[in-house]
Formats: sequence, structure tokens, C-alpha cells
Amino acid sequence: MKKVFCVGELLIDFVAEKQGSDLSKAITFTKKAGGAPANVACAISKLGGKSFFIGSVGNDPFGAFLLNVLKEQRVDISMAQTSGIFTTLAFVSLAEDGERDFVFSRGADRELTYDPTLRKNFKGNLMHLGAATALLGGNLEKTYGKYLFDALTKDMFISFDPNFRQDLWKDNEQQFVKKCMPFVEKSHLCKFSLEEAQILSGKEDVREACETLHEVGAKIITVTLGKDGTLLSMGNSKQMVPSIPVKPLDTTGAGDAFIGCLLYQIAGLDHFDHILDNYDLLLKMVEKANKAGAITTTNYGAIVALPTLSELEAL
Repeated sequence: MKKVFCVGELLIDFVAEKQGSDLSKAITFTKKAGGAPANVACAISKLGGKSFFIGSVGNDPFGAFLLNVLKEQRVDISMAQTSGIFTTLAFVSLAEDGERDFVFSRGADRELTYDPTLRKNFKGNLMHLGAATALLGGNLEKTYGKYLFDALTKDMFISFDPNFRQDLWKDNEQQFVKKCMPFVEKSHLCKFSLEEAQILSGKEDVREACETLHEVGAKIITVTLGKDGTLLSMGNSKQMVPSIPVKPLDTTGAGDAFIGCLLYQIAGLDHFDHILDNYDLLLKMVEKANKAGAITTTNYGAIVALPTLSELEAL
């Protein structure tokens, strides 16, 4: 089993459970561990894979809580950093159908500095780059680009998820697109939501969006479409992989569970080429990853809701 290195933010999600989608009316919040790359690392480790988290939290009680959560989930946190800046917070509202919205108070996640000594661990493994806060400037953005270069020079399988958050980019979507393009170009696997695929490609039709993003350089594209399933696109092959019917409580982390499950399966391959030219194998992997995403929506919070391998196989 190859190792998966997940780079990006780790933060506190304060979830306004059962308060609806209007945060101004929320009264009670529940503290959850969050951050897309950290969720992916936990998804992999809960399935029995080997995952490492590379990111920064504050040297405060919230940071200690977050690192402890990852440690409890058997994620290797030896590459994580702590900062004198306060831990990043996200306030999450939930609609009745489980869809969510975010308001961020950024802090320590942006302080991640590049550590060249980590390169010795990368050869032939996988790197997942989750970009919710990583392209907003500061140390994190510089570090993020350097780890992409390391991944390229160390023959890693590269996965990219833009994790677009409206609250973070406001009316600056074109800057978001520009900053994402080098990662789309260099990645073997890109995981998009429908909104992300449309924003990055400039195309409304999801299949046309995939064609445009393949032209940029992405080899494998998955577009997660919630209850409608996932569109898998590779070369000239495109197919909708159905999801399974569930009653969602909270969709937070569903996409992270999906990509984590997919990377877990890829990490188990002897050679990455086995999927780069095997569409049928990818279809089976995406089908299993869809199940992981669906299971995660049936509970509140991301990490606590991620399935174990036995739970996934029992479905």
C-alpha cells in the first residue's frame, strides 16, 4: 500500500445544526474537526490506508484538539506544523436537504512553510492537494506550489481538488480560475463539483466542461453530482456512475470521503499506469467511492461520519 500525503488546511467547523441555512439566526454551534485535505487523510486512514497530513494549526486548544482528532484516526501528523497565529475557524450552516454554506475566519492554516526534508518520503507515492484556502496568498500558497513541484519530480500520483468556497473568493472568481490552472494541468486526477467544473472551464454543460479541462491537462476527471452520482471522464470516455439513495443529514465531507476512498484504492495498485489506461477499473473504483460519499452524508460532521472499510463493504 502506497502512502498518501494530503496538503492543505485543518480547521474547526462550528456547525449550526438544525438551524437552517441562515447563519444570522443560528444560536447553537457544535465544534467539529474539518478542512478538506484533513478529511481526505482521515478517509484514507479509516479505510486502512497510510495517510500523512501536511498543514498548520494554531498553538492553542483548538489546534491541539484538531491534531488529536487526526492522531486518533491514525493519520500521521509528524509533518504538521503549529503557529502562533490562532487556528482557522469555519462557521457552517445546514439547509434541510443537508447542503451547507461556509463563513471563514482564517488563521494558522496560511502559515504553513515549505519543508524540503519531506521530499525523501515522496518517491512513487501519492499527493493530494486540497485548495480551499491554499491559493489565497501567504506562506501556504508558496508552499503549496513547491510541494506540487516535488510531486512532479518524485514521480508521484497527483490529485487535485479546488474546494471552491464562495465566501473566500467573493467576486474574484477569475483569480481563483487562474491560480487553479497549473494544478489542473499537472494532476493525474482532478475531483470537481459541478460548480467548480463550470467555473474553471467556463462551460455550463458538464461534458463540455470536462473536455475543456482535459485540454488543460487533467488526465482523469470526476465531477461529483450529489444524489445524481459522479461523471467519470478520461480521454474520450465519459460515463455517469450512479450514487446510492440515502437520506442526507449533512453533506459536509461527502466529496472528501469520495476522493479519499478513490485514492485509497489507487494507493493499493502496484503501478499507477493500471488506471491511467483502464477505464473499466476506474468505473469500479468510482462506484465504491460513491458509496463512501453517500454514507458520510448520513451523519453530522465530516470525520466522524467517514466510513470504515467494513462499513463500506457491508453496504
